[in-house]
Amino acid sequence: MDEVDSAIVHHLQLDGRLSNRALAEKLGIAPSTCLERTRLLHRRGIIQGYRAQVSLRALNRPVQAMVSTQIRPLNRDVVAAFERSVSQLPEVVSVYTMAGSDDFLVHVTAQDIDHLHAFLLDQFTNRREIIGFRTSIIYQHLTNPVLDPLPPAADQHT
Repeated sequence: MDEVDSAIVHHLQLDGRLSNRALAEKLGIAPSTCLERTRLLHRRGIIQGYRAQVSLRALNRPVQAMVSTQIRPLNRDVVAAFERSVSQLPEVVSVYTMAGSDDFLVHVTAQDIDHLHAFLLDQFTNRREIIGFRTSIIYQHLTNPVLDPLPPAADQHT
């Protein structure tokens, strides 16, 4: 990505609803150039889509937790089945497949602590492949809304 591509990505992360004309004005380029560059960023998979950021509280999901999970046997079929089934549960926001002592980190939401507890009992304690899990309540979830490219890693072989 060059500087123009990076600027397009930067501005669209701030406001994904920005019109092509407004984006071109911010960048000081022709709207046709901006549109072609944005389309190319889509085709290259750099821009993967646009989403509305919705309040979890407004969706009656004020309680969030991370569930660190260990499964066995740790093989391709068990991992794929776990990822597939857990990611489809309505309470699950995201599933991270991990390296280290935990195999998965599952971000979940619930109406309240009682519902979270029931969800864990119903969905995690009854699964034979789960050998252990720990739940950490999330008090606050902050994100960085704009990610700029990092410089390339320094060559370690010189």
